[in-house]
Amino acid sequence: MAQPVSCDIAFKEWSVAIQALDRGEQVLLIRKGGIREEGKHFRLVHEAFLPYPTYEHQQADLLKPRFASELAPPEKRDPMTPVQLTHYAEVHKAFPVSELAELEALSNYHIWSDAYAASRLRWKPKVALTAIVLRAYRLAQPYQLEIAPEYIGCRSWVSLQEPVALGEMTPVLSDHDFALRALAIDEAMESASVAASS
Repeated sequence: MAQPVSCDIAFKEWSVAIQALDRGEQVLLIRKGGIREEGKHFRLVHEAFLPYPTYEHQQADLLKPRFASELAPPEKRDPMTPVQLTHYAEVHKAFPVSELAELEALSNYHIWSDAYAASRLRWKPKVALTAIVLRAYRLAQPYQLEIAPEYIGCRSWVSLQEPVALGEMTPVLSDHDFALRALAIDEAMESASVAASS
């Protein structure tokens, strides 16, 4: 399949999570909702996007130790400070996570501490978490995004004022390695489902 030449949709995510995607340490994001989102519920409305690094909510005590140890000291950033867009991502698969056993089965595949992950599951318990398996690509040249007022706030999706030219992109993981990661996540969820029904 031919790679796209540009993208005008960005997806806000903790900077530490984007760094983990870049290193190939994870392919899974888990979301529930944001203050500025309709009904405060997350909806997967785009299948491809530019990960947009955010800094204001990431905290060491909400992360697994191996990720928390790499977290920079909290920054007092002007919300209008430009950010670097370094990756393009495509959704390989998305599925709901509504049971603690399912979330526990995914523990090795996301950055959150188990306690924080469980707290997100309990928040609005009738609404499932959304797990997103991503194929990430590095942009040949990082793009410095100037911040427009409409980009600010606790929202997941940002429609950029201008499309970003993607250029030649490099997959973070080989086809083989990505397939193995995605399969491991599928098997973890299947094992949790079997355990729950037995």
